[in-house]
Amino acid sequence: MNQQPWQLKFFSKTLKKKMKLELLKKHLGNTNGQRCLLVTCGDNNGALNYYIKKCGGEWTWADLEEKSIKEMEEFLKEKVIHVKDSRNLGFPDNYFDCVMTIDVHEHLVDPLPFTRDLYRITKADGRIIVTVPNGNTRMFANRIKNLLGMTKEKYGHMRVGYEIPELQRLLKEVNYKPYASSSYSKFFTEAIELIINFVYVTKLSKKSKVKVEEGTIAPATHEQLKSVEKSYKLYSLVYPIFSIISSLDRLFPTTTGYAVVVEAKKENN
Repeated sequence: MNQQPWQLKFFSKTLKKKMKLELLKKHLGNTNGQRCLLVTCGDNNGALNYYIKKCGGEWTWADLEEKSIKEMEEFLKEKVIHVKDSRNLGFPDNYFDCVMTIDVHEHLVDPLPFTRDLYRITKADGRIIVTVPNGNTRMFANRIKNLLGMTKEKYGHMRVGYEIPELQRLLKEVNYKPYASSSYSKFFTEAIELIINFVYVTKLSKKSKVKVEEGTIAPATHEQLKSVEKSYKLYSLVYPIFSIISSLDRLFPTTTGYAVVVEAKKENN
């Protein structure tokens, strides 16, 4: 019997990433017959790619960081392109029916050239789906992050994130037409994620025998995961409790979450 890949096992014990996947699948819908691109930025082991591909279509994978690409390729059995210049993704004009970026914009000093190039490679009447952290620094969990020293730099970010109107303005600046938005990960989920990330960054990563790059808030490779194996087994045992606490997010049905999604269209001018 084939053993389940570590990426899928790890993903099954996530909270925020599973929420992200379900929301992105709703935005994507059925992509059969479409040519699609997913761009990530280091915080990805390939599990999201694996599940998103099930929406259908011909997918191309790209990442702005190199650290996880080898293992992603081995897992997906497909090429993952290392984008060395975010200003030029290297694809032809008007090439993709759908482009999706997962938590990339907050890593860039200037996201405008990247967004402009995404527009260039999107077909007329094609669309873009963008996820980013919510950049509202007044939100309670975001305040707690700063008090704990979990600043944007700890996450490898150039900025905290974007509120939905900010992200819509950025997309409009390159002539996308935003038409849908949503959010996920409300207070209880974000608080749990913060605790997990804080423990990893301040304790576990420092004890690890495996090199952990600055800006890494959770194990990104199999080696990094194995180096915290005992702690991960403990986490797996308490995961059902975390999952119940996370479900309390439902108490805030009208509140914007700590991560946002904007969908926009490239209109045929």
